[in-house]
Amino acid sequence: MSDRKPTQPEQLTDRLFATQRNPEDFRFDASVARVFPDMIRRSVPGYTTIIPMIEVITEQYVQPGSHCYDLGCSLGASTLAMRHGIPYGDCTLVGVDNSSAMIERCEHYIALDDHELPVTLRCEDILATELSQASVTTLNFTLQFVPPEQRLDLLTRIADATLPGGVLILSEKIRFESDAEQDTQTRLHHEFKRANGYSDLEISQKRSAIENVLIPETLSAHRERLMNAGFDQVLVWYQCFNFVSMLAIKNP
Repeated sequence: MSDRKPTQPEQLTDRLFATQRNPEDFRFDASVARVFPDMIRRSVPGYTTIIPMIEVITEQYVQPGSHCYDLGCSLGASTLAMRHGIPYGDCTLVGVDNSSAMIERCEHYIALDDHELPVTLRCEDILATELSQASVTTLNFTLQFVPPEQRLDLLTRIADATLPGGVLILSEKIRFESDAEQDTQTRLHHEFKRANGYSDLEISQKRSAIENVLIPETLSAHRERLMNAGFDQVLVWYQCFNFVSMLAIKNP
């Protein structure tokens, strides 16, 4: 058996929308997996702040002997943040994603990490994955890709599986009640992407590809649904333009 350390997966610069292409819906396929770290860093303002704060939040709320879940784990950035925030060796950490390309690459990143806590990766639909005895669950820019009519059922299942004192970390792209605010925040987000090297063509084509796949909702809609799902408190701990991260808490 080889004791060679796994090598870092190749990370490419995101040029997927740099040339004119036929319109098609965005998919988390192998081409996206290869450029995903670059894509999300240059597309989601605050992402590089949110990930380390997931570690901090996990450390505050994780309970001994509990389960922790990263639903829609992609390449495992949130999974690894949670892993480093868990001080208990008897906890179980599970990452779930329905993209085999993402899970395959995620396995490499998990293997490269030096933390001792085992990580279980499941290539399956988060709408069907088994959840129980959870103290910390993360949906990091994942719920927005779930069909709106299925979101309450998923969040209810998460709330039902969450222990008293446990939390859900929910990060989402949102839309705004006011058209004026929506226009301003969208413009600022596009300027953020331009500042990170994306061209107008890339911004336009990515927006067209994702608009039927990523369905954002208002902050008030998120709050109401989280409360209806069974959480007792919902607070926003981070916002940058039209991207927010919330903490939904089950009271002890």
